[in-house]
Amino acid sequence: MRRLRACLGAAAVVTLAAAGSTALVAGNASGATTALDNRWYAAAPYLMPLDNDPPDPAAIMDATGLKAFQLAFVLAPDGGGCTPTWGGTVPVSSDTAVRSVIDTIRAKGGDVSVSIGGYGGTKLGQACADPAATAAAYQQVITKYGLHAIDFDLEEPEYENTAAIHNEIGAAKILQQNNPGLYVSVTTAGTADGTGWFGKQMLLEAKSQGFTPNNFSIMPFDGGFNGAASQTGALTNFNAILRSTFGWDEATAYAHEGFSGMNGRSDTGEYFTQADFQTVLDYATSHHMDRFTFWSLNRDRQCTPADNGGRTSGTCSSVPQNSWDFAKYSVKFAGVTPPTTTPTPTPTPTPTACKTAWNSATAYTGGSEVSYNKHNWKAKWWTQNEAPGASQWGPWQDEGAC
Repeated sequence: MRRLRACLGAAAVVTLAAAGSTALVAGNASGATTALDNRWYAAAPYLMPLDNDPPDPAAIMDATGLKAFQLAFVLAPDGGGCTPTWGGTVPVSSDTAVRSVIDTIRAKGGDVSVSIGGYGGTKLGQACADPAATAAAYQQVITKYGLHAIDFDLEEPEYENTAAIHNEIGAAKILQQNNPGLYVSVTTAGTADGTGWFGKQMLLEAKSQGFTPNNFSIMPFDGGFNGAASQTGALTNFNAILRSTFGWDEATAYAHEGFSGMNGRSDTGEYFTQADFQTVLDYATSHHMDRFTFWSLNRDRQCTPADNGGRTSGTCSSVPQNSWDFAKYSVKFAGVTPPTTTPTPTPTPTPTACKTAWNSATAYTGGSEVSYNKHNWKAKWWTQNEAPGASQWGPWQDEGAC
């Protein structure tokens, strides 16, 4: 499914015994600001702070009134182990780059949630021995950044692993208990019927462990969806699943339900425009749903002419738009009116010279640069015979038109 899968200061900590493990609870030395209203964490769009040409969060805040960002993704180390990293490569313990992003956001009165999991890479639920160990790894993230909110993005292939989902749900419950007031969202795949078999098994796991997050959100895209009507239909069906699983009435189920969309062209070639977002936003607010978010702010800008070739990009939406058009729907969900002035569209960059053409027979190591289909690409890891752009989550990072 979606995505490139994959603050502050030394924290004062206290030790608690919980669920048979030791948990760390952040003190004010972490640099945490006063928590925002939960509606902002529920509205926070996803932002990759280290990949996909990260936009300036301060500029987005100024242009839209947005206050909250969902930073993605915390994973297990690529080399193995039960310690948190950004994207599998940057240890949270030594991170300064993401911390700087969080500092920028908080200095302007905003805040962040952190998302764990996503589509690619190894998840901590897969790498850690049990729920307690998984929770301890995530607690390091909460403590370091002084978090008030966290998102469990449980999807392919992790949610097909029963033991991993047991660890993730168990960890979420422990974190909820040990961090009073922590806003916890759980995001999973969407289907026309609401969610698929593995999503339903995840809900049953939550029920068996007695865990109720602030919301369960579905991602109604990459599954044969066609605009807003198909998405609201999926949300209606998911509400029925929540009711039957937990014994909730309709209103209670909606109060624990969320939407996580994809702006513009999806991975499978579906298109979701600003009008679609408005329709789903109207549905979410009229049904008093708990969450409305999207993937991603990195994509919330106009593609260059060279990019508008019918492909999905991690750095632009592939639909006509002004910069940050889609972020304004999150702002509206939070109950704030975005500025009425139209931001100046992002200037079209001058194409750079093309690198040596990609060759299917050549083995490329991480950092190697090639050109393909009038774009330059950089290898993220060793690869051979994997065409650049064939998969958004593949080994090649798009460096733009050439």
